Formats: sequence, C-alpha cells, structure tokens
Amino acid sequence: MRLLLYNIRYGMGLGPGLHWPLPGVSSVADSRANLKRIQRFIKAQNPDIVGLVEVDGGSIRSRRMNQADTIARALGHYSVYQCKYGEGSLNQFLPIVRKQGNAFLAAPHVHGARFHYFDKGIKRLIIELELADCAIFLVHLSLKYRHRQAQLHALHDFVTASSKPVLIAGDFNTFWGKDEIYLFMKATGLRNANVHGLPSYPSSSPRKELDFVLYGDGISITEFSIPGVRFSDHLPLVCDFRVERESLEAA
Repeated sequence: MRLLLYNIRYGMGLGPGLHWPLPGVSSVADSRANLKRIQRFIKAQNPDIVGLVEVDGGSIRSRRMNQADTIARALGHYSVYQCKYGEGSLNQFLPIVRKQGNAFLAAPHVHGARFHYFDKGIKRLIIELELADCAIFLVHLSLKYRHRQAQLHALHDFVTASSKPVLIAGDFNTFWGKDEIYLFMKATGLRNANVHGLPSYPSSSPRKELDFVLYGDGISITEFSIPGVRFSDHLPLVCDFRVERESLEAA
C-alpha cells in the first residue's frame, strides 16, 4: 500500500512568501494553476492513501474550490476534510482562515474516519483514518515547542489505545531537530520510515526534517522516498508499506 504525505501550502507554491508584498496577498492570489501541478504529481505516484496538510477548503484563494475534493476526484478517491483549528477557536469563524485544513484521500476500502482535537496549540486537528487492518493518523503540530510536546503526549494515548497497527503522518514542525520526538517514539514504539533522516523543508534547499511517517509494530516499510518536486515549500513523502500477516492473525 502506498501512502503519500504532502504539505501543499494551500496550493500557493514556493513564492517569496505567503504575505508578500503585503499581508493578506495570499488570501486573494489564485492557486488553481499550481494545484493542477500538484494534482498531476500526486496522480502519477498512484497512491492508495494521500495525507494533505495545509489544504484550502473553498476560500476566495482557491476560488471557492475545495482542493481536497478536487484532487480526490482526479484520483477516483474518497476524501475527508476538516478545518485544522479547534472547535471553539476564533479561527473557525474568520474568512479565509476557517477554510484552512487538512485532509485524507483514500481508495474506497476505508472503514471510517474520525476527527479528534488536541487540547493545546492553535492547529489542533487530528484525522484518524481507519482501514481494515491498520489506523493512520494525520497531524500538523504546533509551531510552539511546549505545545508540540503536549500534543505528542496526547498522540501517545491515541497510539496506545489503538487495537490496530498504527501509522502517524504529518508535519511535526520539529524546528529544534528530530530529537524532539525521541522520547515519544520510545514510549510508543513507533519508528521513522525515513531511516536516513532526509530533509523535507524548505523544498528549495532542504535542510530540516519536519515531515514524518512513523509506524508501529505490525507494519513493514518496503520503500520510502522524498521526490524533489517544488510545488510547495515542503517536499512530499512517499511511503510503501504492508501490514504483517502475523499482526492480523493476532488481532
């Protein structure tokens, strides 16, 4: 099974900045041309599951188009999208911002999707995608270190409570280095599919490993790559995995 993780930056591409030359410019700039490039790239990878971070759910920036639904239709996939801010957050009511979210796209063999929320941070959404033989969580962790640590604590509880093998994919914002998640990985038993620690940010000259696919017992990684495409400020992660038969029998 192939999982593709991509922070697509709302389809805005690289550019000199989301707020250049004036704050708010990105809110009215048209992202549709670059989204087509992203869509073609994703389709060429032939993924079974796509985790999209920083997706526009239909603001003026995307010309009222839900980017997740648009890409999903091109793939022939099911899609699930949600605003990434907390349910009680003021951001849920602000124009443009309330359309900023994350999404899963998947082939029809999905058993269910659930939304959870962290108690700390501005970006609080966790999307849980349940497949027949594993569960995948999609996250976009906080820019603040102490909030990230609280979010990792909450993720630990989700992982340990799962009755199925688990993968966690997302933008972890580990600007202080991947040692930030060392204790979390030790406590959960999760491993990094990116065994060589290849950087994914910034895409123009990658230096930091911010995006992760972490996997637990019962899952084997058969292939991992970070294609060098520059349709966003992040590079995408492509991870091929399989669920081990022994774990299915044990479940």
